[in-house]
Amino acid sequence: MSQYIGSELEIFEHAKHWKNYYASFIKPSLGRSVAEVGAGLGGTTPVLCDGSQQHWICIEPDPDLVKKIEQKIADGNIPSVCKTFNGYLTSLTTKFDSIIYIDVIEHIENDKAELEVAVGLLNTGGHLIILVPAHQKLFSEFDKMIGHFRRYNRNSLKSIIPQTMEIEKAYYLDSAGYFASLINKLFLRQGLPTLKQVIFWDRFLVPVSRITDRLLGFNFGKSVLLIARKK
Repeated sequence: MSQYIGSELEIFEHAKHWKNYYASFIKPSLGRSVAEVGAGLGGTTPVLCDGSQQHWICIEPDPDLVKKIEQKIADGNIPSVCKTFNGYLTSLTTKFDSIIYIDVIEHIENDKAELEVAVGLLNTGGHLIILVPAHQKLFSEFDKMIGHFRRYNRNSLKSIIPQTMEIEKAYYLDSAGYFASLINKLFLRQGLPTLKQVIFWDRFLVPVSRITDRLLGFNFGKSVLLIARKK
């Protein structure tokens, strides 16, 4: 099993507005049985999982992070319907109504092969849900430090989705945050944002994006959200 060496998960766990924002697009497509790939610290799990699902598995290859998720479940901070799996999606045979990748695919070198496996584990009518960082021109020291192989645009993300899937949404999100990422790329060149920077972005820029994203028709932003349904 792999072990996670970064610290951005702890910092971005404070991005409550951002998590709630993208969750508003994802929740209607979850279904009753969910696999969350690369669950990390479980920071996104309670935002998406309301406890009404029949089966929710948090898949995480780092055993230390799995222990932290399990402690959150034990403490009641993550719904008890959630279970953990220390490993990879490729080791499972269970079928799911949805499989979620939140800021995960960019860490996987052979992203297309990973998604082929995922689609094979989806029920007919089930959803593949992916959130990734957008625009290779924004690839920064931060991306390098935390092990990103790439960033995506809408077309490059669509190109790795298996043909058995029908794409329902392919949205750019966080138009205001795009400029914060650009400033970091061109001027700050930070490997990791500070907690204060993340809180500023989350509390002030994300609410702006909620308005401007819609005005722009979800055609501009620093992240891409794709939701596809298995035919």
